[in-house]
Amino acid sequence: MTPEAFNAGEPVPVTSAGGTVTLVEGSTFCLSGTNGDIQPGTSHGLFFRDARLISRWELRLDGQAPHPLSVLSPEAFAAQFVLRRNPKPGQADSTLLLVRERLVGDGLRETITLRNLGRENTVATLTLHVDADFSDLFAVKEGRPAHGGADATVAGAELLLRDRSDGSRGLSVSATADPLTAPGVLNWRVVVPARGEWSTEIVVQPTVGNRRVRPQFDRGEEVEASGPARKIRAWRDVSTVIAADDPVLTQVLQRTESDLGALQIHDSSQDGRPFVAAGAPWFMTLFGRDSLLTAWMALPLDVGLALGTLETLAELQGKRVDPLTEEEPGRILHELRLGPDSDQVLGGSHYYGTVDASPLFVMLLAECWRWGAGETAVRALLPAADAALDWLERYGDRDGDGFVEYRRATDRGLLNQGWKDSFDGINDAAGRLATTPIALCEVQGYAYAAWLARAELADAFNDPATSARCRERAERLRERFAEAFWLPEQGWYAVALDGRKQPLDALTSNTAHCLWSGIATDEHAAVLIERLSRPEMDTGYGLRTLSSAMGAYNPMSYHNGSVWPHDTAIAVAGLLRYAHLPGAVDLAQRLATGLLDAAASFGGRLPELFCGFSRSEFSPPIPYPTSCSPQAWASAAPLLLVRSFLGLEPHVPQQRLVVRPHLPGQWGRVRLSDLRLGELTVHVEADHEVAKVRGLPEGWDLRLAG
Repeated sequence: MTPEAFNAGEPVPVTSAGGTVTLVEGSTFCLSGTNGDIQPGTSHGLFFRDARLISRWELRLDGQAPHPLSVLSPEAFAAQFVLRRNPKPGQADSTLLLVRERLVGDGLRETITLRNLGRENTVATLTLHVDADFSDLFAVKEGRPAHGGADATVAGAELLLRDRSDGSRGLSVSATADPLTAPGVLNWRVVVPARGEWSTEIVVQPTVGNRRVRPQFDRGEEVEASGPARKIRAWRDVSTVIAADDPVLTQVLQRTESDLGALQIHDSSQDGRPFVAAGAPWFMTLFGRDSLLTAWMALPLDVGLALGTLETLAELQGKRVDPLTEEEPGRILHELRLGPDSDQVLGGSHYYGTVDASPLFVMLLAECWRWGAGETAVRALLPAADAALDWLERYGDRDGDGFVEYRRATDRGLLNQGWKDSFDGINDAAGRLATTPIALCEVQGYAYAAWLARAELADAFNDPATSARCRERAERLRERFAEAFWLPEQGWYAVALDGRKQPLDALTSNTAHCLWSGIATDEHAAVLIERLSRPEMDTGYGLRTLSSAMGAYNPMSYHNGSVWPHDTAIAVAGLLRYAHLPGAVDLAQRLATGLLDAAASFGGRLPELFCGFSRSEFSPPIPYPTSCSPQAWASAAPLLLVRSFLGLEPHVPQQRLVVRPHLPGQWGRVRLSDLRLGELTVHVEADHEVAKVRGLPEGWDLRLAG
């Protein structure tokens, strides 16, 4: 079989006619139907460390699939599936309720309860069909044939399934209430008393490297006492409480907090150091770009998540040149994989093919310092930041022209290595694909901001020579960028320079990132704001990735006309950076309002992306069929909106706090309680353009302005 480009295959849909329920906790997630079943032949399953364990988990009641009534999922890691026995022929009602309570966390626990609402005892037969295929995550994602399958045996009361291709992987299934267990099936035949109930508890425990993994729950333990519940409580205890008068914004922020807590992975080898996985179902692992941007957006909740992400990526930073994995000295990792096929995809589990993670790393380090990260931790990461900047100059700038470009090292790598990393994600106004090497506009902005970030850290740590060099490098890049990327006849920045150094003239959301990084001049920004505000870009639910007037536009595509919530949030942050320019605040408020309306239509949880049809054509927005949900930077996007509209800019080392609110009118008051800034805890409240702050000690410089 010819090797595929890493992570480049088009995913098969995870949704079905009945919908898909996603539960996630760290590196464990489960996809099922709304009845709780995992059907063979679909992308459903119980996944652990980038491999699908359970590929079939189908419950039958008296030989039939129970009738689903509702799904309740108060947290990202737990759900209740409420069903009933199918009514008898000729009857409309049923008297037997079936509830499946599911919890995930380094395994799965499901409690099945039968409640007899009738006045007579009833006999019920429950059958649970179980199978495993141990397929690699990406084989499932791309719909490739299943792995070698599983050998099933029964040992006492346990059903054991072992990977037929790799005997070190496996799982055990055990249950209470004395099931009749056979290979691939558990059976119960019970009498449920009138007005009474019966239940069984089933536990799936993974085996990796011939060792059983201890689940994050115990038998009989209440969900509230389980490891996932304790973890989310600990996350909430250290997180800022954000609330608003607007009930939609409050609901979205509550879901944000829950999802970011569930998406966190704690490195057991580093005293539980946290980092955030990119998203379920396909990216439950460390991603350089995604994890860094998510950590940036989540700074108002917790600086510790950003520090843990930086420290983890620093340990994995490139040290040598390896074309197979695209590792280069100083380069920040693109993604980490643990699945059974990782060695066959790119020569290992570490892949470095990203052009933007390295400058984003430096940007986040300085931002952490401003938000109160300890000086010792920041100093310890300076060598990694310097190595990342050295990569920008030595390997990122391939031809010495001052711009950062990318070209994959082999045909196995990602063709495009910015955030729009689909094969057709970068094109010109006519729709022609770009030729490599490619210099993306937003990456030049990130590089500019990274040089300034390092200069600021150098000033703080008494290193004037480094500061001067970095500032000079940033200013030279800004001047060259304005000359090479600005398209005066169109009024926007080229999305990129192609291999011939010709500008690709498509109008894309990438240009809004140039506002966020600050590389745009006021003169250019004023024109760009007007272009972004047109209906070709503004769908009414967020910013399109590609203008509808461009040749490659397709509102149902991944990157050529869809709406990505994190992308729109970055655009809003960029617009508010230029709030002094006409139209910037109005467009920011319009984009944010549309995005939150979209969130409400998705039950308060923003997906990775959705289709870019205009609001006047389809309302609510049309889902993208293979979108991840929950997805880290989509979940964190509302935090960036709140922070940006508050104009919240702390600088703990300089004892300065700036709050310049421009809140949308429908938000009402927004309150941040227990906001941690280093050793301080402050409270911020704002309404439209008026702000109040409590908790700052004397000596701090507080700047409140509209």
